[in-house]
Amino acid sequence: MSAVSGDTGFLIGLERAKPRAVALLAAARRRSLLVSIPAAVLAEWWRGARDQMKILRLVEVEPMTERLAKSAGEALAAISRATVVDAIVMASAAARGSVVYTSDYEDLARLRDRHFRSVRVLAL
Repeated sequence: MSAVSGDTGFLIGLERAKPRAVALLAAARRRSLLVSIPAAVLAEWWRGARDQMKILRLVEVEPMTERLAKSAGEALAAISRATVVDAIVMASAAARGSVVYTSDYEDLARLRDRHFRSVRVLAL
């Protein structure tokens, strides 16, 4: 593993200085792991606050690609009640072989168990 992925809950955790989110980010940085978020996560989280810019500098934003969109769409077809952003987060992590940091463990674990079996999901 050379990267980790964050979802919206991870960014909110950083924004609110939640100990688990801060510790996970620090651990990733100590191991020189890239911390990325899909562009859809940025759209869900961003409100233009000055403090958000500081957090945004700590992560890399992954652009939406056709391949990523198709992978997420296939997951949505396979798993009822999955959300688009969660499916994109998991598709991104699966494509890059990364771990996902999330505050939405149950929903992402359901996606993992039924579609993205190779993705490791860590709860905040």
